[in-house]
Amino acid sequence: MTPLPDVEVIVPTRDRPALLRSAVRSILSSEYAGDIRVLVVFDQSEPDQSLPGEDGLGIGPGRQVEVLSNGRSVGLAGARNTGLLAAQAELVAFCDDDDVWLPRKLDRQVQALLDNPDAEFVCCGIDVFYDGRSHPRILQRDEVTLTALLRDRLTELHPSTFVMRRKSVVDGFGLVEEEIPGSYAEDYELLLRAARQHPIVNIRDVGVRVLWSKGSYFSNRWSTWRSGLTWLLQRYPEFHDVPAGEARIAGQIAFASAADNDRREGLRWAWRALRRRPTEPRAYLAVAVAAGLPASWVMRRLHNMGRGL
Repeated sequence: MTPLPDVEVIVPTRDRPALLRSAVRSILSSEYAGDIRVLVVFDQSEPDQSLPGEDGLGIGPGRQVEVLSNGRSVGLAGARNTGLLAAQAELVAFCDDDDVWLPRKLDRQVQALLDNPDAEFVCCGIDVFYDGRSHPRILQRDEVTLTALLRDRLTELHPSTFVMRRKSVVDGFGLVEEEIPGSYAEDYELLLRAARQHPIVNIRDVGVRVLWSKGSYFSNRWSTWRSGLTWLLQRYPEFHDVPAGEARIAGQIAFASAADNDRREGLRWAWRALRRRPTEPRAYLAVAVAAGLPASWVMRRLHNMGRGL
């Protein structure tokens, strides 16, 4: 039998030691017969050099942990790229430090890549946990095109589900974009760039438990939202040809602007969103926030339904 390819999993982390250990433990306990090496990349925090030898993580034959410091730009994008450039395996994967892989996740995704030699990138479904509630999110399609991603973010394609051919990343569609302000939506931008080359393969099943924490690094960082999404619209002129997609992004910028106490900009972007798609719900939410509705209340309601903005 042909040996299974090695997989290196990049886990960026910052000051969340307990959650980090749960994430690493879930990766190393995967029901995958090939070798797995976890690259833990510490960003803006002191590397924990005890991890590679720590009992209870599942380190053993075919399972390794390596600790790195983010040597590139500060933030999530630089940390991911530090891991990508340090990796040597045929396949690379991402996992956030507050998420957990299910046992068969990696095995099924690697098999999908082996069955489809032209494929470069595979994702799977997620189970969102927020405030004690579970919300499974499974995308009911086998492939995702660039047009589909321009139209909708498809949050089921979460970065903790990404498995990619390393050569396709490093020598093909490219590393994670480090110019995005605050690394906001860097995972979405990577999906867009990869989908330009080849459709994203999707497994129609939950493979990752995703924790939505009220203490998320992006929670309530409205100015970062605005800057990152504005950058995205400028970088991808293709949005102009997909009215629903452009309206969605404009509505998000409108909401973030209004939440950031910039009422004028919020209303301006809301109007832009409605011109492109009169039924865009984010634009109406932005108008409501500009009129005084607390943005935090809106976000809590959305998260309680397992949804984001």
